[in-house]
Amino acid sequence: MNKNNIEIPNHVAIIMDGNGRWATKRGLKRSEGHLAGSKTLEKTGVHILKKGVKVLSVFAFSTENFKRSSEEVDYLMNLFIDMFTKKVKEFKKNKIKIVFSGRKFPLRDDVLSAMYKIEQETKDNTNGILNICLNYGGQEELIDASCKIAEDYKKGKLDLSTLTKESFAQYLYNDLPPIDLLIRTSGECRVSNFMLYQMAYSEMVFTNTYFPDFDEKEFDTVLDEYQNRNRRFGGN
Repeated sequence: MNKNNIEIPNHVAIIMDGNGRWATKRGLKRSEGHLAGSKTLEKTGVHILKKGVKVLSVFAFSTENFKRSSEEVDYLMNLFIDMFTKKVKEFKKNKIKIVFSGRKFPLRDDVLSAMYKIEQETKDNTNGILNICLNYGGQEELIDASCKIAEDYKKGKLDLSTLTKESFAQYLYNDLPPIDLLIRTSGECRVSNFMLYQMAYSEMVFTNTYFPDFDEKEFDTVLDEYQNRNRRFGGN
């Protein structure tokens, strides 16, 4: 086993895919798949952070997901509100800090209010960060970061000759460390516009498991695979 690098990834990201297909295979409504996925996130997410991972980023809802039926979108928004309001005690108990990445528009006011509240109530927690990517797109994040840079340059706050990879990251939705391990569930082998800047050198694992079935044991299996890889970063 090659363990010449840090065994526990600092930043893990998950594209939580397959909720709808998980439900369809069981003759259930797609909404029931999303509910099952939210329960998996609660359990597996806490497990991942307890393993020593410092940051867990999850793809909860993309900018493109607004193209889905209004019924499904409304259900998801209500599910987010329910999770953010009812599970805050669990996150506080485990000392997990919640942050969000994504555009605020066109999220509903009640969704934004629930997001703000859980961010404020967990902001001092120190046992790991759960970064929920909601109304998120990687290309959109880069555009928004570029606009912020242009504004700072226009106001004389930024010398472009001093811009580095690290300082550019400060203009992203959240200044988080690079992704070490990217996981996508459901058997799809693509990154779907997710955290494009942060995943530049990440190790990627694509599992056939639908996200509602992605439990603690499966994460540990993926972690074992990660620990067997030799991360060279272009060095050899």
